[in-house]
Amino acid sequence: MRITTAVRITGVLVLAVALPACSVGDGAGQDAATGKGVVASGTFVVDNIDPGSSQGGSAGKELAGQQIYGRLVKPDPTGKLVPDLAESWKSAPDVKTWDFTLRGGLKFSDGSPLTAEDVVATFDRLIELKGTTAANFKGVTAKATSDTAVTFTGQTPDPALPSKLTTLYVLPSEVPADDASYFSKPVSSGPFMVESFKPSSELKLVPNPNYWGGAPRIPSLTIRSIPDTAAKLAALKTGEVDVVWGLPDDQIPALQSDQNLKVQAVPSNGNFTMWFNSSTPALADVKIRRALWQAVDFATIAKQLYPVTGQLADAPLAPTVLGHAPQTPVKYDPDAAKKALQAAGYSFDKPLRLQFGQAQFKPFLQAVVSSWAKIGVKADLLQKEQAVFIEDLLALKWDVNFQLLGTAGYDAATNLGRLYTCAAKRNGYCNPELDKLLAQAGSTTDRAERTKLYASASKIIWDDAVGMYPLTAKVTYVSNKNLSGFTLDGLGYPDFSQAAVTGS
Repeated sequence: MRITTAVRITGVLVLAVALPACSVGDGAGQDAATGKGVVASGTFVVDNIDPGSSQGGSAGKELAGQQIYGRLVKPDPTGKLVPDLAESWKSAPDVKTWDFTLRGGLKFSDGSPLTAEDVVATFDRLIELKGTTAANFKGVTAKATSDTAVTFTGQTPDPALPSKLTTLYVLPSEVPADDASYFSKPVSSGPFMVESFKPSSELKLVPNPNYWGGAPRIPSLTIRSIPDTAAKLAALKTGEVDVVWGLPDDQIPALQSDQNLKVQAVPSNGNFTMWFNSSTPALADVKIRRALWQAVDFATIAKQLYPVTGQLADAPLAPTVLGHAPQTPVKYDPDAAKKALQAAGYSFDKPLRLQFGQAQFKPFLQAVVSSWAKIGVKADLLQKEQAVFIEDLLALKWDVNFQLLGTAGYDAATNLGRLYTCAAKRNGYCNPELDKLLAQAGSTTDRAERTKLYASASKIIWDDAVGMYPLTAKVTYVSNKNLSGFTLDGLGYPDFSQAAVTGS
């Protein structure tokens, strides 16, 4: 049992239809767990389940976090914020202060009460550890005003704060900042709790009997890492795995014809994002960055590799995100690109360091490298383990960085506002004019004005080629047809709290 102390830590594709979700209906999680467990194998490796840590792959932590931990609010499949641990929230007229009211009678998986003090301590811990989303909360403080009330106060107005809090996963208040051993079997505030965890290999979860929404119906959920596509599909067809996602498009037609499988897809709220490290001399000139973008035939690459799930991106943000604004396409012109590089004094002898994490993106990046090679630009393709990838990303130990970059809460504040300021130091780019626009967009309460300001910010980011933004892609899920009720997610973080397995 957890001992509460007075000490608080501070500091489908069904191809013409894209389905946002499947559901077994309200109350499915109220019944006792029955039948077989669910085994899932997705896009991301889970190597860390401490949601506040800056170590390990953030995508894997998000996938695990949404199963293990509760949040104050969360987005539904359309991007609308809905209650989770909090039943309601409201802002002060100046939007500097936000009040959240928790549900009554909340408990952790060990039966101990979950109160506002736990929310505050979790928030303080995230800030202390400088977690990957801590930059969303600069100047923000949290205070418990009762057992069920939390107030967040910022130095400036922040209409997007509820969206930002979709990445705050609530832990017990006494979890130390540096206790990695705790997360081998942490106390849970979400629908599942950890039975066992083998980093980068397998995470096995079981229902949390004290979850406010009712314990999940399935007796277990196993998230397994299977990097090889052929092995993943073989496991699906033999029934060893119940659902997979993030598959290559060339596998989809055969899977659609299999009577035992369901194929479904949802639009992503993220874009393929290839940042240039503007702090390196070779990429400091916008003319060089624009030329490198102009040298890649993204239209052909998309047609060849993503004919079903891919579409050319028209902005740094996906179309489903508040703040998306279409930009002028970058036309593929290798001859013009080479001339521009030569005129700018680009060094063709030194290869670019192109880093990435997930193996499924390697064919796409090989195609990019091939396009560059046609005009004499060299690039070394560097695949890194997630922990190393994140460490090197933050340390700017790369020239080009690839990510499928999502937008938490479907609000540009959690993407542009967090990652493109001078203070963020995330991609080596610094533009005071952009900082001013992002600050204005982040503090105004008028939705139309915010959209307009983010459109201006997106134009600067696009025109200055802070990165290349080639594709917005759907995420394809393939499951055995006896599995239902899991909620599809556009970034590969499905929710299994309402999942059910029939005929088992």
